[in-house]
Amino acid sequence: MGGGPGGNGGGVQSNSVFWSVVMSAFAAFGGILFGYDTGTISGIIAMDDWLHTFGKFDQELGYYLPTRDKSLVVSILSAGTFFGALLAYPLGDRLGRKLGIIVGCMVFFVGTGLQLDTSWVAFVVGRVVAGFGVGIISCLVPMYQSECAPKNIRGLIVGLYQLAITIGALLAAICLNATKDEQAHSAWRTPIAVQFAWGAILGGGMAFLPESPRYLLLKGRQAAARKALGRLMSAPAESPAVEEECLSITAALTLEQATTTSSYLDCFKNNESHYGLRTWTGIWLQAWQQLTGINFIFYYGTTFFMQAGISNPFIITIIADVVNTSMTMIGLPFIDRIGRRKLLLIGAAGMCVCEFIVAIVGVTAGDVQPDGSVNLAAQRVLIAFVCIYIAFFAISWGPVGWVVTSEVSPLAIRGKAMSLSVASNWLWNFAIGYATPYLVNPTTYGVNGEKAANLGVKVFFIWGGTCAGSFVFTYFFIPETRGLSLEQIDRLYIESSIINSTAYRQTIIDSDAHRDNSFGLEQKEVQDVQHVENEKLADSEKSSTK
Repeated sequence: MGGGPGGNGGGVQSNSVFWSVVMSAFAAFGGILFGYDTGTISGIIAMDDWLHTFGKFDQELGYYLPTRDKSLVVSILSAGTFFGALLAYPLGDRLGRKLGIIVGCMVFFVGTGLQLDTSWVAFVVGRVVAGFGVGIISCLVPMYQSECAPKNIRGLIVGLYQLAITIGALLAAICLNATKDEQAHSAWRTPIAVQFAWGAILGGGMAFLPESPRYLLLKGRQAAARKALGRLMSAPAESPAVEEECLSITAALTLEQATTTSSYLDCFKNNESHYGLRTWTGIWLQAWQQLTGINFIFYYGTTFFMQAGISNPFIITIIADVVNTSMTMIGLPFIDRIGRRKLLLIGAAGMCVCEFIVAIVGVTAGDVQPDGSVNLAAQRVLIAFVCIYIAFFAISWGPVGWVVTSEVSPLAIRGKAMSLSVASNWLWNFAIGYATPYLVNPTTYGVNGEKAANLGVKVFFIWGGTCAGSFVFTYFFIPETRGLSLEQIDRLYIESSIINSTAYRQTIIDSDAHRDNSFGLEQKEVQDVQHVENEKLADSEKSSTK
């Protein structure tokens, strides 16, 4: 499920854990917007009143949604998020992370309002506009998080965004189950309208949070940056602790600006720092996350379970969402303990096995008989291994994918590389969401006899194969970055191979043990920056006095 990391990940010093964690964790609420919308559409398209309003009528099928319309209405949100994610970089750079998130919420409100209309065109356009807002939020929220969170728990904090996505999907499933039997527009309008509350909480809450100190320092707003750091660190803006942290961030920014480039083409240069390799790693990591097939369950799970003969597919969807949320909560602490690379390998292998089991059981014993009877044992096995598959995703590729993407992007091209990676996620999200109905629907479906592949449960053979591909990709292209600063990750790419990165990261940590600040900079570098910043501050005070 989608999201998007960003920022330099340097964060703030560990003595400010409480408020910096609270503020950056609150920003994760943005994940609820996407997670809730994803879960909502999967149930809405199976509701009687929604099908009566937007569907077609067939003597055998009754009211149904044609394959092309189902593909469009489910996937079109991701088309909007693709362009929203690309816009997030310039928007966040001009307006700031905080105001950019608020603007994203306002756009989301417009899209949500359009989806309450009974016109098919308005509903589809509303999903595009809502997706545009979600795309902006999906890139700026983790960017804000990683710039405010302590470095030693950066993986946990950024992972909270994925947890929020799973909570949003769970809330959607509960709301849908509560309204599914209503034979009026309120059956589907109520779950959609609830989204106004999520956007209001995020946008309203962000209005009271400080701007990212790193962004303020990047724009030369020293006084505002010290005030924001003071709030994060629960210390006066003039305190030595705030001053030291401010200088550390400024030192890192000085190094970053010395190598900053201005072209997207620079993201693909094959230089000493392996810009091209790292950019493509982020882009393809997001692609493989979508190719695990997870959004098949969350986009089409309700209709899939219904076609499999399961009597109450809405309840099964709630169970799947509970598994997703609970296992994400369980897995978050392991990101900074076990490591990114190992979790991705474990997750890919586990998902691969589960999906092949689901496909084999479904093909051999899971068909609905002509008389409507089903093999209950086969159904239970299918449901069990779908839940185990979701659990493997929740502890690995769900949160870890975003964490790794935020870490492997070089400082000099971070904003551009991140927007490309997040846009890749949404592009593949759209492609898979659009193609899935054509893969699983019957060969001829509905009044017009639309052609489809009629794979049904056999589609899990495809997802099992792509999970095997994600395992191979991880082994050859994902380094172990646990416990490394972003500057140390640069060294890792320059001095080590991907396969040997797990052992070499400890060598880097040991060799840099004498460095005494959160960005891995020599004390002399900080002192040099301090001298320059003191001169700038003095000049600023003289100007203000005049």
